[in-house]
Amino acid sequence: MGAQWKVKHKEIAANAKGRIFTKLTKEIMVAARNGADPDMNPRLRLAIEQAKKASMTRETLERAIKKGAGLLDEGVNFEKLTYEGFAPHQVPVIVECLTDNSNRTYSSMRVLFRKGQLGNSGSVSWDFDYLGMIEATPNSPDADPDLAAIEAGAQDLEPADDGATLFLTDPTDLDAVCKALPDFGFTVDSAKLGYKPKNPVKLGEAEREEVEAFLDAIDEDDDVQTLYVALS
Repeated sequence: MGAQWKVKHKEIAANAKGRIFTKLTKEIMVAARNGADPDMNPRLRLAIEQAKKASMTRETLERAIKKGAGLLDEGVNFEKLTYEGFAPHQVPVIVECLTDNSNRTYSSMRVLFRKGQLGNSGSVSWDFDYLGMIEATPNSPDADPDLAAIEAGAQDLEPADDGATLFLTDPTDLDAVCKALPDFGFTVDSAKLGYKPKNPVKLGEAEREEVEAFLDAIDEDDDVQTLYVALS
């Protein structure tokens, strides 16, 4: 679970898909502030790829880009906020939000962290590494992840779900490694900057279920983009 909290696989419901689209739309809009051309804007290009994989319609995608780039009248400015604290059983958590109302978001976080502990900036981030994270799948059985990591310029790698590999990079190298991996037999499934815990906490089954319920509740908040948790 280390690098990034992912909600457990559940029966796909309309509201769950709606939350995913909301998060993707916000990311596209924020990325598009730096330009509407994905060829010149790596963050936007990655956001568009994620949206396409989630089956976002072309109309919705293009509208989000134009809205973020200020090409439509009803522009919305989202602010990035990061909260740090502890889930139950002192499990470190970092919550990244994109919001158009910081007071609302702060109030929500205070309520959501009542079963844990909301900390100050820096209270847990010192125990995480800030890295580029690229999940990629091999195009053939002959694709060598170790060789790909070396040649593409990744710092490290580790196994991911469903036969994929998580390539870890310096934050400034994320886009370059994404572009290089296909040359070494890998298809990039997702790529982003994020936090990887240095010392994941191990819990028993009952304690783990309590932490997962806490994290599920936070993830359901509309302002929350990404959750990182130090849970092994």
